[in-house]
Amino acid sequence: MRAYQDMVFSTAARLTANDAQAQDIAQEVFLRAYENFERLRASPSAGGWLKTVTTNLTLNHLTRYRRRWRFFSELARDDPEGETPETTEPAVATLDTLFAETNAAERRELVRQALDRLPEQQRTPLVLFHYEEMPYQEIAARLGVSLAKVKTDILRGRHALAQLLADSRADLSASVDRS
Repeated sequence: MRAYQDMVFSTAARLTANDAQAQDIAQEVFLRAYENFERLRASPSAGGWLKTVTTNLTLNHLTRYRRRWRFFSELARDDPEGETPETTEPAVATLDTLFAETNAAERRELVRQALDRLPEQQRTPLVLFHYEEMPYQEIAARLGVSLAKVKTDILRGRHALAQLLADSRADLSASVDRS
């Protein structure tokens, strides 16, 4: 099970954007693995089982958290300053061209930081689609939202992520130029 620690934690951390919550979820995942140890010990699909349990527990956690703070989010929706930007703006340059001069480790860290800055309703479907490779329909079912909402949130999340990454790249270039 030690071989799966990083995978479990990183899955939970990507979805929650909170290391403390991810640690709690990872602990719960490994408690469940301990309860099923005899069955998992020799199973070639133990990694898949752990990833599924991690994803499910994280989504359950996010649902509970979302319900807990629904009142505040409804207030924010009534606030005209909190409106979601239109998706008809021109697309930001492709990420390949933005990060052509950065190494893979730097790119991963910049993407992780940008994902952490996205709102949950954009980050969660993006992570499920791109990292967990879930189809739109399954994401919609897991999150309890419409297929159209999932598609919209992923589209808006991609635009926001690209903008955050472009800003990060500009900051990175400015710091290199000052050196």
